[in-house]
Amino acid sequence: QVQLAEFGGGLVLPGGSLRLSCVVSERTSSYYVMAWFRQAPGKVREFLASITWRGGTTHYVDSLKGRFTISRDNAKNTVYLQMNSLKPEDTAIYYCAAGTSFMATGVDEYAYWGQGTQVTVSS
Repeated sequence: QVQLAEFGGGLVLPGGSLRLSCVVSERTSSYYVMAWFRQAPGKVREFLASITWRGGTTHYVDSLKGRFTISRDNAKNTVYLQMNSLKPEDTAIYYCAAGTSFMATGVDEYAYWGQGTQVTVSS
């Protein structure tokens, strides 16, 4: 059973930055893709970015390219999401997830999830 825990959420001013962390209990050869999703109030959970443990290959939703960056530290079993130029519409609960398919963007394509961390962008 892979366990994930997100950290780093909080309140940030518009235009500010935040870095989220996702600590994973173990890395497995099967669940080799890590992803970040978010869910705003009243909206569906949406894919943001993914990365492979081996090689660090990344995949982003087009609308976030340039503002959000996913990275990983294999030694720490941690995946990060660096978020810059934050906007009020980025307010959501941010989740990390582990899956088996690199190009997967659907919620049901990821088997393990963290509990989420709240990000609020407001002045």
